[in-house]
Amino acid sequence: QVQLVESGGGLVQAGGSLRLSCAASGRTFSSYTMGWFRQAPGKEREFVAAISRSGGSTYYARSVRGRFTISRDNAKNTVYLQMNSLTPEDTAVYYCAARFTTGYMLSGSENEYHYWGQGTQVTVSS
Repeated sequence: QVQLVESGGGLVQAGGSLRLSCAASGRTFSSYTMGWFRQAPGKEREFVAAISRSGGSTYYARSVRGRFTISRDNAKNTVYLQMNSLTPEDTAVYYCAARFTTGYMLSGSENEYHYWGQGTQVTVSS
């Protein structure tokens, strides 16, 4: 069992930045690939970014590539999402998720993630 707790959300103006954190507890954090997803009002949850167990590989949705950076610190059992150049279209509840895998492929499919946090709200004003 893995427990995930997100933090760092809030209200920011367009063009600003936020850094989300997701603290994990439970089983060995480095055994999991980690992902960030988001859900805007009235929309389905969508993939944002994923990172490999070591942190050496990352994968981004096209809509955030070049603006968002996912990283992890296995010593602190924490994964981060640095979000720059935010736009109102980035407004959503952001969720982190953990995927137990022995493989090396990163996934943008929420069905492949086993554990989820409760989410943190990000609101970008115009």
